[in-house]
Amino acid sequence: MQVIKNNEEIYAIIYRKDDWKKGLNFITPDELWIQVGSWWYDKGRVLDSHIHKTYSREALKTQEMTYVVSGSMKVTLFDDNLDYFDEFILNEGDLCVVAFGGHGYEILDDDTKIIEAKNGPFVSVEKDKTKF
Repeated sequence: MQVIKNNEEIYAIIYRKDDWKKGLNFITPDELWIQVGSWWYDKGRVLDSHIHKTYSREALKTQEMTYVVSGSMKVTLFDDNLDYFDEFILNEGDLCVVAFGGHGYEILDDDTKIIEAKNGPFVSVEKDKTKF
């Protein structure tokens, strides 16, 4: 797992398909608004049934996770001033959490399939994003 920081703030966490460990492993630290973990269990493992309680949470920024099901994409990171900061390639089975700063994506292969998850609820593009 690779953590990319700028001024001690997490900009991205890269979790490659070779980073998996048996059991439950949280990829993101507790203080991020998005929580991402991996599960790796053997046949027969039973996880406790549960329900999530309702309580108020405050998220000041949208954070997102992308998982490459097939194909590949380039992720470009920008700092809070919208200046280029870093870039990397995600391949099939890789995952990335983008926490702070700006980001852009470029699909590198035909038929690339990506799963995206982010904290919600979604309000609107105008309220949530500044495109550049």
